Amino acid sequence: MNFKNILKPTKRKIILFVGLFFISIFIFDSFRGCQAAEKSPVPADINLVREHLTALTKTPEFRNYKNLNQLNTIAEYIHQNFNKYSDSTSFQEYKVGEETYKNVICSFGTENKKRIIIGAHYDVCGDQQGADDNATGVTALLELARMLKGQKLNYRIDLVAYTLEEPPYFRTENMGSYVHAKYLKDNNIDVYGMASVEMIGYFKDEENSQDYPLGILSWVYGNKGDYITLVRKIGAGNFVKNFIEEFKDSNQVKTKTFSAPKFVTGIDYSDHLNYWKFGYSAMMITDTSFFRNKNYHQTTDTLETLDLKRMTKVIDGIFLSLIHLK
Repeated sequence: MNFKNILKPTKRKIILFVGLFFISIFIFDSFRGCQAAEKSPVPADINLVREHLTALTKTPEFRNYKNLNQLNTIAEYIHQNFNKYSDSTSFQEYKVGEETYKNVICSFGTENKKRIIIGAHYDVCGDQQGADDNATGVTALLELARMLKGQKLNYRIDLVAYTLEEPPYFRTENMGSYVHAKYLKDNNIDVYGMASVEMIGYFKDEENSQDYPLGILSWVYGNKGDYITLVRKIGAGNFVKNFIEEFKDSNQVKTKTFSAPKFVTGIDYSDHLNYWKFGYSAMMITDTSFFRNKNYHQTTDTLETLDLKRMTKVIDGIFLSLIHLK
């Protein structure tokens, strides 16, 4: 008997059901009002954004795990900039074999017990500049540090620049975000939630500039890579729900939400996956990575390919979400 032929109709029904289920979620999640954009009290500075991106990408060596001196130089650059604005700045050091790697952390609103983690990795995959992946995320942290200084906050905000997110350490306990998330759990620290800032600088307005893990999603999202995506798993928790509402309400940049089970390709492709492992409400803010940016993990991932104006508005959206969260 040809089981392959028997299973074909059932498989098609399953795919159709899953597709329709996703669409029902996505239509609901992608709806946005047409209210005016909120004005930020401390807007992100596009000149500083360009300055940080240049410092992170135009380096003597590539900032990958093999070039420890370069990673340390970048960590020191992040630390120095954090230290301009935060009274609490530190390195979180840990060993991988005989080498020591560093996360860089700064905090705001330390009078509050419950905290929010905003994280981004500063290492790259292989021998390339990694402008979008992930100098954009680190630059967001550096600008957020400047913008958060002196703000009245309802939560403690920890900005964390991670090392070793990229292969060969991705999905291992050597990821900087795993080390940080485990530290929080081991010390019973009260965490409201976490957002990973993972590639936020690449936008395209041309037709067919956006791909998806399921082709059917183009029916809902369209085929232009002209938006930022807030990625969450089903049942992501209160922090994620509330952060997304605040981000959309700020109306800084065209925004869509991707809600799906964890098994969907790409939904856990960043540092937030380690906070999920320890039970925290966590999400990712992204331009959708390789589903849009074909420079992903290539030598062509350079500063010149980025849309700094829209990237700056993404940073404004994160900032406004953080200062408004109740």
